[in-house]
Order: sequence, then structure tokens, then C-alpha cells
Amino acid sequence: MSAPNSRRIAAFIVARWLATKDFPSAMLPEGRDRAFVQDLAYTTIRRLRPLRKTLGALMRQWPKGELEALLYVGAAQVLYMPDVPDFAAVSATVDAAKMCENPSVAKVVNGVLRNLVRRRAEFEKAIAESPLEERESFPTALVRRWEARFGTDGAARLCAWHNEPAETFLARRDGSFTKLERGCRVEDVEGYAEGAFIVQDPGTRLAIELLDPKSGERVLDACAAPGGKTVQIAWRGADVTACEVNPKRRRRLEQNLARLKLGVRVISELPAIGEGAQSFQKVLVDAPCSNTGVLRRRPDARWNWSEEKLAALVKLQAEILDACASRVEPGGVLVYSTCSNEPEENMAQVEAFLARHPDFSLAESRESVPYESGTDGAFAAKLVRTDRLAT
Repeated sequence: MSAPNSRRIAAFIVARWLATKDFPSAMLPEGRDRAFVQDLAYTTIRRLRPLRKTLGALMRQWPKGELEALLYVGAAQVLYMPDVPDFAAVSATVDAAKMCENPSVAKVVNGVLRNLVRRRAEFEKAIAESPLEERESFPTALVRRWEARFGTDGAARLCAWHNEPAETFLARRDGSFTKLERGCRVEDVEGYAEGAFIVQDPGTRLAIELLDPKSGERVLDACAAPGGKTVQIAWRGADVTACEVNPKRRRRLEQNLARLKLGVRVISELPAIGEGAQSFQKVLVDAPCSNTGVLRRRPDARWNWSEEKLAALVKLQAEILDACASRVEPGGVLVYSTCSNEPEENMAQVEAFLARHPDFSLAESRESVPYESGTDGAFAAKLVRTDRLAT
């Protein structure tokens, strides 16, 4: 069993996420408790909606700050982590609460969690009888659009998929993917230091297979960080230029490429347009998106989703596509990809692009729906530029 401090670390991550919406993944600690802390923090964030409703029924006044976060992680253990015994969930979370400056925090945590354990059957029944979006803990508007597209059963399967802890896959130079055993650190896998593999879900195959990079081809990866697809392109022998405009993400990209000992050019903006400017035989636009295909890996992303943010992303994706179209040489290929399952970001985006750029045609498109493919949700489309420029 993990040390009580792991509950406090998880509560800190949840508290900071609630206050700032910073990425929980960036706050995870190193060391032996990392896996437990991640499981606890991610479970809490995933199940926030039923946890909030349950705790609201147990308290007269809604808690704030450390108390709120500690109650969330305590209730998450009781309701959603069956491998943690009730006594351990309560006592260890209370011990973590005792580290707070206010001594009353531990008393409140103890009382509320013990009451939750006593009334567990009542609350589990209430959760089970709740509407899908409340039961599975997703924004109502997102579940409604999934129901409209995939049907009630499909939406339920998609929600269930995204509420399972994500598996870790390793992509290797030969194009194969292997599943990492739970509890095993990536850094401990043979070949890590030598750059023999990267962490990447098999869902990324869609974009790479449609791009089909060949040895010596000039390829632009236009939205490259953190670099998983850049690496797969370079492994196939292509002459890759990786573009990343965000400085923090660009540093991460450069670090990953350095570990893998790949001589990829990294640039901070797209190559200039004009006479003598470099064009590329193939361009990959792995666009910023709503991440609805990878919500099990990004449990916080569901709470960032809204129709307004989706519309803003669709606009940004169109701007990036338009900027990259002129970098594709005549006869070349532009592959557009997302880790989304929303039509506006996928096929509708492609159709709008083709309407604006008649010199491109759609060769093929693919989509991964997680409960069907068993991989992350993803979309990719191969767009071919005519072999001569319009006059």
C-alpha cells in the first residue's frame, strides 16, 4: 500500500487543477508512488461529476481548497478504486489531511468519508440510476452529440472506454507496437537509453500509413511536438523538418529527438513562401484538436470541452491547413490528422479545405473509434496536390 503522503500529493494535483486547469500530467511526481498518485488523481478527475453530487449530499456547505480536494480523492477511492480497502482509503486520507494547517480539516474528512462508507450502497444505486452523462461523468453537450452520432449504446460504450485507465504502448523502429506491463516504468525498458522506442498509441498508425514516408523524401511535420509522429517519419529514412511554434513544447520535442539520436531539423515557424522557398514532397498536419479521441489519457480534457472551444479549434485548424497547403509541392501529399472523433474537426474540415483548394483531392480517409478499434480515437485524411500548379 502506498504511503499516506501519496494521498496528499494526489489532493494537491486535484486542488491545483481545479484552481488553474494546469495539466495534471505535468504535476505527477517521480518515484515509487507515481503510479498510485496518477491513478488516484486521474480517477478523481474522470469521475468528478458523480463525486461532486455525492459529496454535495453529505455536506451542508460546499468545501474549498485542500478540504475539497481531499474529500474528492477520498471519495474516489471508496467509490471507484476497489483495490483500496475502505479502512485504508479513510485512514490514509485522514492522515494526509492531518498535514494541513487547519486541524479541523482532518475531522471533517474523517466524518464525511466514514459516512460515505456507511451509505455506500445508497450512493452507488443513485449513481447507477443517473443519466449517462452524470453516471459516466462527462459534459452533457458532449454526450448528446455522441448519442446523435453513435446511438445510445455507442455513446455508452465510448464513455466507458474513456473511463478506463489508459494502456501504454511502445512504438518501435520496425513499425511494431508492444503493450507495456502495468507498473513497469518506461525508463526501465531495455533499449530506452538507446532510443529503441517511443511511447505512442497504435492509433497513430492512421496518419503515418497515409503519409507513407519514404527514404530521402522531404517531409514537413507542421505541428510536431511532442514528436511521436516526427520520430516515426524519421525512422523510415525521410528528410524531416519539424515545426513547433510553442517554445515549451518545442523544447520537449528537441529533448525527445535528442534521446532518440535523430538528426531532425526543428524550426519555430513554417518556411517562408516565395521564390526559392523550400517546398516538401509530403506535409503532415497533426492539428491541435479537442482531444475527444484520447480522453482516457487526458481525463482533464473532457472538462475543457465546449461548443465554443470546438468552433475556435475548427477555425485554427483551417488556418493551419491553408498555411501548409502552399508548402506542398505539385504532385505532393498533405496528410491532415487529429486525435478527435468530432466530425467538424475531421471530415467536415477536410471537405471545407477541398472547397477552398481545388488543386487538392481526397485520396483516402480513415477514422478510429476507440470502442471499435481498441486504440485511441483518431482521424487522418490523405490529400494529394495536382501535379502542376494552376496558371
